[in-house]
Amino acid sequence: MAKNKTAYQCRECGGISSKWQGQCPHCFVWNSLDEIIVESKTPSRFAALSKTNELTKLDDVKALSIPKRKTNISEFDRVLGGGFVPGGVILIGGDPGIGKSTILIQALSKITQDPKDNCNVIYVSGEESKEQIAMRAKRLELEVSDISILSEINLEKIVSIVQKNKPNVVVIDSIQTIYSEEMTSAPGSVTQVRECSAQLTRIAKQFDITMLLVGHVTKEGTLAGPRVLEHIVDTVLYFEGDPSSSFRMIRAFKNRFGAVNELGVFAMTEKGLKEVTNPSALFLSHHHKEVNGSCITCIQEGSRPMLIEIQALVDNSHGHAPKRLSVGLDQNRLAMLLASLNRHAGIACFDQDVFVNAVGGVKITEPGVDLAILCAIVSSFTNQPLDQKTVIFGEIGLAGEVRPVQRGQERLKEAAKLGFTKAIIPKANQAKQKIKGIEIFPVDNLSQAIKLLKDI
Repeated sequence: MAKNKTAYQCRECGGISSKWQGQCPHCFVWNSLDEIIVESKTPSRFAALSKTNELTKLDDVKALSIPKRKTNISEFDRVLGGGFVPGGVILIGGDPGIGKSTILIQALSKITQDPKDNCNVIYVSGEESKEQIAMRAKRLELEVSDISILSEINLEKIVSIVQKNKPNVVVIDSIQTIYSEEMTSAPGSVTQVRECSAQLTRIAKQFDITMLLVGHVTKEGTLAGPRVLEHIVDTVLYFEGDPSSSFRMIRAFKNRFGAVNELGVFAMTEKGLKEVTNPSALFLSHHHKEVNGSCITCIQEGSRPMLIEIQALVDNSHGHAPKRLSVGLDQNRLAMLLASLNRHAGIACFDQDVFVNAVGGVKITEPGVDLAILCAIVSSFTNQPLDQKTVIFGEIGLAGEVRPVQRGQERLKEAAKLGFTKAIIPKANQAKQKIKGIEIFPVDNLSQAIKLLKDI
């Protein structure tokens, strides 16, 4: 087979060199050269896959409603935006052993067993043998008689089989193991991952195949390989959760066919991943009596409001620099909130160690939990427990004001549904109509909220 000519391009300045060097000869940056294809002696076998395009007025293009293939796993469908889209490319990343392959084999089993959907699926495994996959399916007690398995890492062979069989859904587990013979670099390299992903995406668009790519993550938790990988695909999903815990969360960070920041919650059992229909109960601790430093708040994950318990511990510092540690929350924001607490509420923690934790291992990025964090810190600092039936949310500004949050009414309704009777919220989020079963305490600033803690 004729090989393509390769060169090495600097990812910093774009300069091209004929051979690899440790330092770019153009901008002198170290370890910045990546292998690229500059010329092909023979026509690429993928050239025929590209559709002929002509200039078209946007008004002449008919916007068609794309049918989605449901996986019959409601939490997974929620994150996907309703199900698999023909021609859509989905990238799933997560730590080793967190459940990426498990959720995919479960979804494929349910799809192929749907009598209304004659779905042809292929599972391409580059890491496990066919026997290992069969053992997992047997352990999970799944019906997999209609799932075709291919143990292969060569891109050209995979493309040939996909072109021949024209399946509806293809799973590539994982993209880091696939390599193309047209490139000399090793599987998992930046060049291989980028080119293989581009070719598989082209195949998916050409034949309207739903392509699911499993991606490895680095020790920092980001997807391994080039950043362009996330731009190529249509949907990017991340598995979250402590591997030592039985709970798993799938979060959508990019979705061209649905809402982003949706969260699906699962529990890992002996029979695979089971859906958690009431995730608020997962993130709430059930104390037999009131405890210091515990505060209930409500966050918004996509279209779903969820109640979360925030725990804080304030203790005398025994070192020169007091510790500021947060789990599941932004540590820099914690330092800013403590400064606001000192300036606008007169509660100084400069000589105290402050620890804050979001129960359940969930990662919170929205600022709507600011007020709940400070209330939990004040509760621990003053040794005064908060009412267990009170929910608190609101964003804190540097001027000490309590700013409104999005979808405040939905959060209040979720809290009332779960039996909470009181709520401290921003005044701008005060309901125009009274919500049955919950008493609202609107506040304008931080000092007003802190004083209110003693009265309810």
